[in-house]
Amino acid sequence: MSDIIQLLPDSVANQIAAGEVVQRPASAVKELLENAIDAGANKVQLILKDAGKALIQVIDNGCGMSVTDARMCFERHATSKVRKAADLFAIRTMGFRGEAMASIAAISQVEMKTRRHEDEIGTMIEIEGATFIKQEPCATPAGTSICIKNLFYNTPARRNFLRSNPAEMRHIIDEFQRISMANPHIAFSLHNDGLEVYRLPASGLKQRIVHLLGNNYNERLIPVEEETSIINLKGFIGKPQFAKKTRGEQFFFVNNRFIKDGYLNHAVTKAYEELLTEENFPLYVLFIDIDPAKIDVNVHPTKTEIKYLEEKSIYAIMHSAVKRSLGRFNISPSIDFDQETGFSSMISLKKPEDIVPPTINFNPDFNPFGESKSTSREYAYQNANDYKAAPVSKNWGSLYEIVKHQPEEQSTLELAPEGEDEQLAPVQKQLMQVHNKYIMSQIKSGIMVIDQQAAHERILYERFLLHLEDRKGASQQSLFPQTVTLSPNDFELAKSLLDDIKSLGFEVREFGKNTLVIEGIPVDLGSNTFNETQLFEHLIEGFKNSQQELKLDKRDALARSMARNSSIKSGVSLAQEEMNTLIEQLFACKTPNYSISGKPVIQTIGLTEIDKKFDR
Repeated sequence: MSDIIQLLPDSVANQIAAGEVVQRPASAVKELLENAIDAGANKVQLILKDAGKALIQVIDNGCGMSVTDARMCFERHATSKVRKAADLFAIRTMGFRGEAMASIAAISQVEMKTRRHEDEIGTMIEIEGATFIKQEPCATPAGTSICIKNLFYNTPARRNFLRSNPAEMRHIIDEFQRISMANPHIAFSLHNDGLEVYRLPASGLKQRIVHLLGNNYNERLIPVEEETSIINLKGFIGKPQFAKKTRGEQFFFVNNRFIKDGYLNHAVTKAYEELLTEENFPLYVLFIDIDPAKIDVNVHPTKTEIKYLEEKSIYAIMHSAVKRSLGRFNISPSIDFDQETGFSSMISLKKPEDIVPPTINFNPDFNPFGESKSTSREYAYQNANDYKAAPVSKNWGSLYEIVKHQPEEQSTLELAPEGEDEQLAPVQKQLMQVHNKYIMSQIKSGIMVIDQQAAHERILYERFLLHLEDRKGASQQSLFPQTVTLSPNDFELAKSLLDDIKSLGFEVREFGKNTLVIEGIPVDLGSNTFNETQLFEHLIEGFKNSQQELKLDKRDALARSMARNSSIKSGVSLAQEEMNTLIEQLFACKTPNYSISGKPVIQTIGLTEIDKKFDR
């Protein structure tokens, strides 16, 4: 039998390596931007077509390459960063493995022009599928320009797994944000299909965060800074009231390299423990500067995971630094141009005689179970005789009336008609709202309690899902159209959802860079007063959260987000007619018993259970 084991051809080996290094256009963008930064550039341009599928071009004004280096950079494991194994533990640059350029060249058509500042003429190289096509001198500005065309053209199976242009563009924007945030001293620009997405001048960290995430973030940031013998920590965290339902705005950098670390993330979120609920996630942009010998960055192909020698100490430093910054924000205002306006009222001190103690007006005859339509009437009793002469509600008017006399009449809730299902035949009269949160009704076997918010969410969810299927959501025109400006990432997401959003009943269209104009909202929202801008922003945020947590399809996630954000909330007072309508619509749903999060909407309390409470 002949030998069957043989070495892979270089072209095949490079394509296999590309499967680890280049998973989508965003992966190639990341590698090229990091190479530009390693080259010492202070200006980097990223140009895309078809979200990187047709073209990815990165132009920098870095050091450039010689003729020999220009050819060598496409060889596997060719690197300028590592000479011996010990160098792996002293890495402060982005790239070092020497796999990226070879992998990219194996699955695309590459054209590179490069020139060193001291040279008069540069070099142009063309590669197609790891095969050198051309190398010749050329006139080009100092620095490097790399064009990657038709990514995965020779691996159609990989290309077929790429997602839509808006989805791929969101991944590219994520990588662009991470790299540009870590290097605020470098000017970046991003263009897609001829349109400018970002133009970031060289600036400080806070200005870079604001330029990337939006002007309204200027008032949301709290500085963090800590210097220790183990690490130096600096950056910004978000104020608790601006926390979101998704993790998208959380950035860790170790020696300016973006990383994902659940352990350190726990250190930050634990500092917010008493300020945020579990479903909210704070903003943070934190930079850790540490001795490269105390970390290992060579543990993952994408270099987004790191191992630490003193992990527990770093956790403790991170937690205490964030908690202290939150404490400083809550205790005293900052004395600069970014002063928190919430503390301004503390500056003007009043004299003790100017302070008026609060007064409380109350109704001693108030009874939440009474028939009176007005619960705000006040009676001023000057003495006991006045109190006895005061009007008493006939529905268990007071404890005195209950003890001394039999009540003359009581309001009773109608029973469900004989033979009907008690769960599906709710009472239509004298429904009672408890704490503006639950609706209570009498049924034959006891009491039925309905969560008003969960019920309305279920009603709206099924209604919006139907609109998305038949695309017949009605819209009510806004008297004054509102504009909403989104982050580039959210804008790309909104564009990809625009047809479905219109199916819900929104009238929305593009209105300039990263801006939409809302000309109408769904009729299903009723007469409730909504801020169209906030509603739309919450719709996008809720959609991202639903997709992350439950991995739902696009339409289901959109319907859930819309239902949650436009439903009647706990604490809203409802009239009898509104409660009746709500219950009628609930029992017309396909699944009335469970909310869209899987929790019960309806609970019944039997007479037997109530009797036990009274030892009967």
